Amino acid sequence: MSTTPSSKPVAIITGAGSGIGAAAARVLAARDYSVVLVGRRRELLEEVKRDVLKVGGAAHLVAIDLVGDGSAEAIVNETIATFGRLDVLVNNAAFIQTGSLDDVNAELVDAHYDVNVRAPLLLAKASLDHLRKSPDASIVNVGSSLGSMVMPGTMLYGSTKASLEYLTRAWAYQLAADRIRVNCVAPGVIDTPIHATYSDDLTATYADLARRVPMGRMGTPEEVAEWIWIVISPSTSWSTGNVIHVDGGHVLGIPETAGG
Repeated sequence: MSTTPSSKPVAIITGAGSGIGAAAARVLAARDYSVVLVGRRRELLEEVKRDVLKVGGAAHLVAIDLVGDGSAEAIVNETIATFGRLDVLVNNAAFIQTGSLDDVNAELVDAHYDVNVRAPLLLAKASLDHLRKSPDASIVNVGSSLGSMVMPGTMLYGSTKASLEYLTRAWAYQLAADRIRVNCVAPGVIDTPIHATYSDDLTATYADLARRVPMGRMGTPEEVAEWIWIVISPSTSWSTGNVIHVDGGHVLGIPETAGG
């Protein structure tokens, strides 16, 4: 265990090897946070760590399967052993596979809920004792516009993100007395590698996704990462229990000019 806590605030970021998680790591490192990069693929985490080091930040890698037994405790224990403190938890890792009710089976249900709901719950619980010691603690859950709207084929994914929105409010209420703020940043369609996990035609998928956004384009991971910074920033210390849509208006529905 570290006997000399870091002078910098420390953030755990799951799904940090690419997309929003990687962008969040770069943004927080640039704001003088030490970051713990959590993901399954060490080579991707190493790339993000190099970016963090370039801006003078500090990073530690935890290559682990979030749904494994004891993973939450292992991540937190390694964070404390390395940096001696924990101030921010960013629950960003996610799983999605599209399909209809006809396609559902127990394995697919478990895959969605294990990564998107169970892992954030257990990691938040494992982090509590250390977050309670922080002078400015935050949990950020990365949700989705699909937690508030229906899009064909995203039933399981959307239901997990709706669950995460509810957990955000429940945790914010419970933890307010501990001065731990909890907020949810809910992206819309973002240009990240996750789309390749469920689509064989990315060009068509991207065109369809952009068509569904009133602002007419997909978002970038960096745009979402900036909002993660905003909700943990000391300047927003009076804000908790919110679901903030960062989606170009996606949650408002398909524009008439694009969708009829």
